[in-house]
Amino acid sequence: MWLEKPEHEKESDFTRLAKFLRGLDLPAPEVFHHDSENGLLFLEDFGDTLFLDFVGPDQSPGTRKTWYRRAVTLLAEMQVRATRHIGPDCPAFHLRFDVEKLMWEFDFMLTHYVEGLKKRSLSPRDLAEIRAAFQPVCETLAAQSLCFTHRDFHSRNLMVQNDRIKILDFQDARMGPCQYDLVSLLKDSYVHVDDELVREMTEWFIQLKENAEGRKTDRQNFLHIFDLMAIQRNLKAVGTFAFQKMQHGTGRYLTYIPNTLGYVRQALGRHSELAPFRDTLAKYIPEVNLAP
Repeated sequence: MWLEKPEHEKESDFTRLAKFLRGLDLPAPEVFHHDSENGLLFLEDFGDTLFLDFVGPDQSPGTRKTWYRRAVTLLAEMQVRATRHIGPDCPAFHLRFDVEKLMWEFDFMLTHYVEGLKKRSLSPRDLAEIRAAFQPVCETLAAQSLCFTHRDFHSRNLMVQNDRIKILDFQDARMGPCQYDLVSLLKDSYVHVDDELVREMTEWFIQLKENAEGRKTDRQNFLHIFDLMAIQRNLKAVGTFAFQKMQHGTGRYLTYIPNTLGYVRQALGRHSELAPFRDTLAKYIPEVNLAP
């Protein structure tokens, strides 16, 4: 791995997190050497087979279900072990999905997607209105119990080697709601997961969580936070795709924006109390409005 911004320290966030995860018997790559001066990491090779290759639309429903069940099981194991054992030596311990961070990601989307890619000008009054409408969503998410979150646990960041799922791209991990990584996996911009499979895998995750914690989960509340997290995370993903185009001229991610906004529209449509936010957002992103 060649780091875009070399960290001139003995250990980088990536190496510290890899060490942390491997110490919990989780399938992160071994770091053989860190050349901090040149920003080079020499890592265990997990091959070229993506999890995406096993869950794409060309795969049978049975195959997709089998692999998603494995991924959800790994996610639950990672979340439980990492949350229990995390401490100050792990970079994620010091980072939170607080209101400030969640709002920053929303503003990032407004800047690069609404104003940048879509060229829809936002006046100070417009900006104040749309931010005020989204603020309660961020406050609710930030108030959830904190768990270790990978932040990019999806079909293109999971590898499959020797019939086992391996974890990559965890350098931006931080503490946040337990639903965050589940949303990343099941509301994935790169591959559509049908609603029934989302329901089955969400229930499987809840069962694993209950077994590990020894207590029941309020399913109605869990699903409510899942939807709020899907709205926040997928709007942020849209901002990232637009940023790649506007700042780096990389347009290959733009094809995933309709699917990603579809998740936002779907989640907004399930919660009548979010209608004011949906109506405000739809002024600038019409795609989030419910189909007539």
